[in-house]
Amino acid sequence: MLKNRWFQSLIIFILIFLLIFLMSKTSFVFTPVLQYVGAVAVPIIGAGILYYITKPIMHLFEKLKINRIVSILLVFLLLLLIGFLFVIYIFPIAQQQFYNLMDNVPKMVNSAQRFIASFQSGQIVIPEQVNDAINNFTDNIQTYLEDIMSSLFGFIGYIITFVASLVLIPFFLFFMLKDGDKLIPFITQIFEKKKAENIRNLLSKIDEALTAFIQGQLIVSFCVGVLLFIGYVILGLKYSLTLALFAMIMNVIPFLGPFIAVIPAVIVGAFQSPMMIVWVIIVTIIAQQIESNLISPNVMGRVLDLHPLTVITVILAAGSIAGFLGILFAVPFYAVIKTIVTHFYRTYEQSKDSKEDALL
Repeated sequence: MLKNRWFQSLIIFILIFLLIFLMSKTSFVFTPVLQYVGAVAVPIIGAGILYYITKPIMHLFEKLKINRIVSILLVFLLLLLIGFLFVIYIFPIAQQQFYNLMDNVPKMVNSAQRFIASFQSGQIVIPEQVNDAINNFTDNIQTYLEDIMSSLFGFIGYIITFVASLVLIPFFLFFMLKDGDKLIPFITQIFEKKKAENIRNLLSKIDEALTAFIQGQLIVSFCVGVLLFIGYVILGLKYSLTLALFAMIMNVIPFLGPFIAVIPAVIVGAFQSPMMIVWVIIVTIIAQQIESNLISPNVMGRVLDLHPLTVITVILAAGSIAGFLGILFAVPFYAVIKTIVTHFYRTYEQSKDSKEDALL
């Protein structure tokens, strides 16, 4: 009985839950560790994202017989050049459009209030609940805006900490590019040959999954942002660059991002002309169709192989648990967990007829 696989698996699950229970009872021991992890999380995550973006460029330089250190320095120069061009040519325009949009928010609010008032006066019968809800919203809209602004100013402290963490990203990125290839051999050196090979395969699959998601999602978001900007300019939509940049950032969030991205554009279009709402929606649909049928299949392929319903469920669950950060990192985290579970299951299936497991 002790050699039965299901019995062994049951014992492992019991031990895991027992370990979790003991960790919950001794949380004071792990609090300093969690604080340290939280302090370095931003530079590590930021450097990790840049690592997966710039790693192919570094390898390209190395194929041209350029030393790795020199290749890394060229990567940094390329990043600085891109940042410089953004600050010089794109940021001033987007900043001015953003300020103009913020200046016009009170006018938009007043127009909305007048529209609601005229709608109320033109109706013969309005349900009391709807009338109360409309009145409550119009009476407290200024309060809502003030609450948003106060929350924004309260967020400044977090922004300062975040900016301070950004300073460390180049240092983390340098050593990731320099020594990233040494991580897998370092981990597997303590295992015997068969187990080391199995773990090496697992870590390679995790690396492929993260590479597919990070590189693919950023390239797709960039392409969607460019397509929307072109469409907004053709339509003559105001604040087109700011709205396209917002859409580009929101499209990093799988599935939910495009719906969030279109909301500001629809609102701005509504105050420009009623027909503009239709055109904005059409442009968004065209951009999303090009992305889903042409860009994503060629950029991301089927490496992740995640069902849309699963992704939506994971995002909603992560959002309720960890807020915006949970939404942002839910899909790559799930992809890694799925890769690990699938690998262990296949290892178990392959080792059914052997007396020795590959990992356990």
